[in-house]
Amino acid sequence: MARHAETEWTREGRYQGHCEIGLTAKGIKQAERLRERLRGEKIAAIYTSDLRRAMETAQIIASGHHLDVIPCSELRELDFGNLEGLTFVEAQRNYPWIEQRWSSPDPEQGESLSQLVSRVARLVTRLRGLEAMGSILTVSHGGPLRVLLCLLLGIDPERWWQFELGCASLSVVETYPQGVVLSSLNDACHLK
Repeated sequence: MARHAETEWTREGRYQGHCEIGLTAKGIKQAERLRERLRGEKIAAIYTSDLRRAMETAQIIASGHHLDVIPCSELRELDFGNLEGLTFVEAQRNYPWIEQRWSSPDPEQGESLSQLVSRVARLVTRLRGLEAMGSILTVSHGGPLRVLLCLLLGIDPERWWQFELGCASLSVVETYPQGVVLSSLNDACHLK
């Protein structure tokens, strides 16, 4: 699992959600370093969020493997509604209820956590059984990747916030008939 590389809004600490934001020059370099990190891996398929920042990251990685990326709306970031474009500080100041918001849907404010969990769970079902093909790379955003980790590891998705996933970081989950093993989390040594 790889989180998309840096955008101007990640650098500024803004909610990006479904907004179409491209990578910065630094973000392109981060994605290139991630591609080099993964060059020796046998990747069978690359599934990516269909949002620009993830697609750009996935395409850079895919160029090192001569693979096409498979756009996947289930991997889109949480729709933050009116919060999109606000800095985290602005959102907290303007919407003091922000911490409670993720537990119940509010159509005017985007998606709830339960809606994100349902969306990501559809992806887990869709990818089940593809492990036999080899390694599958998912390129996405902090929210969906955190939820994906929870679902794969059997952790309550309400605890999604306990995972830190930096820009262009790599996390590895190995799947076995007996269960899954988290062998790497938020690894960014390729960026140093």
